[in-house]
Amino acid sequence: MGRRFVAAKIALASLAACTQAFAAEPPPMWAWGVATQAPVPIYSTTAPPPIAEPPAPKLDSTRQLSIAGSKFRFTAAQISNRHAPADWYPEDHPPMPGLVAKGREDAKSPVWACAFCHMPNGKGRPENAGLAGLSYEYIVQQLYDFKNDLRESSDKRKVETQLMAGFAKAMKHEDIKAVATYFSSLPMKPSVKVIESASAPKTIARDGAYLPLTGAEAGMEPLGSRIIEVPASPEDFEKRNPRLSYIAYVPIGSLEKGENLVTTGGGKTTPCISCHGDDLRGVNPAPPLAGRSPSYMMRQMYDMQQRKRTGLYGQQMAAVLADLSNDEMLAAAAYVASLQP
Repeated sequence: MGRRFVAAKIALASLAACTQAFAAEPPPMWAWGVATQAPVPIYSTTAPPPIAEPPAPKLDSTRQLSIAGSKFRFTAAQISNRHAPADWYPEDHPPMPGLVAKGREDAKSPVWACAFCHMPNGKGRPENAGLAGLSYEYIVQQLYDFKNDLRESSDKRKVETQLMAGFAKAMKHEDIKAVATYFSSLPMKPSVKVIESASAPKTIARDGAYLPLTGAEAGMEPLGSRIIEVPASPEDFEKRNPRLSYIAYVPIGSLEKGENLVTTGGGKTTPCISCHGDDLRGVNPAPPLAGRSPSYMMRQMYDMQQRKRTGLYGQQMAAVLADLSNDEMLAAAAYVASLQP
């Protein structure tokens, strides 16, 4: 009985120390693309409340817009139609399943078109996941994690996470299979240019991402311990161009620091290459990391470290990330994003 009591005390002490370590650093708010830097509660014993579908914006439905390389023209209303978003380059991908192209308009349990957020080519944007290049098994697992409330965000203002949980709950197994089959068939293509810099463009947060300020407000500001990821063309970002590339400004020295951490573990963790492959292009079921949005990767690492992703892979990653600081995770995200997918 005495040994069990001592063991229990040790276990409780370890848990307390672990919890204190998790609480030591607040969320790196720059990674969430939010409009303010106000602190938010990140620890909760209950799942976040269901989020109501945000009202669709009222946009122009008459003026035809275009982008380079596309023979199609769409209005702003068509581009932002959550249940039939514009497909600028249908030649870039195979025929989309119904749920990917149009979602499901259901007054009770609507599902937005997957292509609206993740793009028809699966490239995604900094505010959400790029799905191209992920394995079928991994996508299925993540959709079931959302469905079973095993994925939430450390920042309660990250509405995309709560929306995904609602969509996944409304999806049948056949829907999940069709979506996973489609996106896992798409190749991942380069989309991020990483630049080490002491400064970054002044930005405004919009739709979970950052856009450079224009006019009199434009300019550069100190980067500090942040990654600022902006679209190469803000105009094409607004038009939801699926071929759009991004520029990520990262602190000077972060690529070398990240390479050491990713390839050797830096004496603090398991090297990322141990599971994700020497080229970080994935070894099933571990997903490919090379060339992905550093903002997205930083959010996911922090969420997993803070036990906000408690599905199968999230639990495994929590132990790997437990001893890393925000700056170390930033460096890892910066280095991995700089690699060719």
